[in-house]
Amino acid sequence: MASLRRRVAEVEEANQDLIAFARGHSGAVSAIHEAVIAAVDAEGLDHLIHIITHHWPDVLGVDAVALALFVGDKGIRADMSGLQFVESRMIERAIAGIEGVVLRGVERGHPLFGPASELIRTEALIRLDGEAPLPSGLLALGQRRAQGFETRHGSELLLFLGRVTTRMMGRWLLP
Repeated sequence: MASLRRRVAEVEEANQDLIAFARGHSGAVSAIHEAVIAAVDAEGLDHLIHIITHHWPDVLGVDAVALALFVGDKGIRADMSGLQFVESRMIERAIAGIEGVVLRGVERGHPLFGPASELIRTEALIRLDGEAPLPSGLLALGQRRAQGFETRHGSELLLFLGRVTTRMMGRWLLP
């Protein structure tokens, strides 16, 4: 009887873990959908950048969002504090080791977060690969609290978010 009770308790615990994962995954999917809908509603590139840097942190439940883009030798970095021109080589170096999405815990966030980088303990770096003449770059999402990721599902959702971002930029940059 004791053995059966222990096995039932183990199965119940596994079941609760599965339910918690499903709820969390469902919440992440909903947040990504809401972020994409907000991007689709953007009325121009400036508005899209504003949505990404000001609206997405609340929608996605993160503390900071930064966007860095480059075309040729021109580069920009945007976050909640505004937009600034940067060296395109800085962004090229930042994306050099990133294939798709990188999810990681850090002692200090990526420099593209700007002043917020000191507070970031968990970050998602999403490579944006625009085909010429579209810009390429990096979408960075950061959180203050350290948190583990379920990598496969989380990265698939974030990769989708990055692809939508790239295509939405093309909406106003291509004739």
